[in-house]
Amino acid sequence: MKKRMLSGIKPSGQLHIGNYIGALNNFVKYQEDYEMIVFIANLHCITIYQDPKELQKNLTDAIALYLAVGLDPNKSTIFLQSDVMEHAQLGFILQCNSYLGELNRMTQYKDKVAKGEQNLTVGLYTYPDLMAADILIYGANYVPVGVDQKQHVELARDIAIRMNNKYEKELFVIPAPLIEKVGSKIYSLQDPTSKMSKSDKGEKGLIYLLDDPKKARKKIMGAVTDSINKVQYDPQNQPGISNLLVIAASLSDRSIDEVLEDVQEMQYGQFKGYVADIVVKKLETIQQRYHEIIESGIITKVLTEGAQKASKMANQRLKRVQHAIGLEIEKTND
Repeated sequence: MKKRMLSGIKPSGQLHIGNYIGALNNFVKYQEDYEMIVFIANLHCITIYQDPKELQKNLTDAIALYLAVGLDPNKSTIFLQSDVMEHAQLGFILQCNSYLGELNRMTQYKDKVAKGEQNLTVGLYTYPDLMAADILIYGANYVPVGVDQKQHVELARDIAIRMNNKYEKELFVIPAPLIEKVGSKIYSLQDPTSKMSKSDKGEKGLIYLLDDPKKARKKIMGAVTDSINKVQYDPQNQPGISNLLVIAASLSDRSIDEVLEDVQEMQYGQFKGYVADIVVKKLETIQQRYHEIIESGIITKVLTEGAQKASKMANQRLKRVQHAIGLEIEKTND
């Protein structure tokens, strides 16, 4: 029997090449060897305000891109998080079995508080419990995550172990984080010490999967580098060049050393052109398939069938949890 793997992406904005390299491309590979459950984490999107029309477009684009990059509904269970209501119910149960101290230590919340941000929502504070529910409700063995999300899987593990000890042995499968060595974190083209993110100010630092290829090429050519003028992999001293190497290696399914064999004698301008060619080729392939999927009208069918499969699994786990903690009344035939 295949091990079960689960992951989701929060499309609070358009998906970019960091999402593709760090997540989507790996999902496609994993679906061959694992029972893959992949969802659109739309409940997580609303921890901060989203324009409703923009959010709907982002959700549609996200599922179309899931399919465009090669996720197969016949091999993976693909659905919207909000279509499986058991996620939210288990999320509240897990809130009641986690502690304030644990949530206070969650990086995203800590960072926003440290920056003095105001009007933070309760959902932003408790979303790690919902993420734990996303994982635990399917009995996932593995969760592929970037290095910045490893903390959330560790919280899910802690809660699962706690509840297994308190209520029922093996109530939850203990999940393990799976982090790719190459490409697990792609950095901004304009600030290569910061993660490529949809929340970046301006758009020069990131390349969206639906960017016009000419625009994408311009962004690569304008990427921040350094004055060393030697193409080598040195993340500490040459973060910009190293980031471009990771992008080129990841999008061409090669190792960094293999890419270096091609580029180590190049000047920076020539090297950027080399990387841009790889990026543009990948975007053109994805976008052609994306437009075919949008025009085909298959998205509703994929999401409906995916939600049905996911709901069956999630309901079984939720009922077991609710029985274990005493929420369910024993029903008799009398």
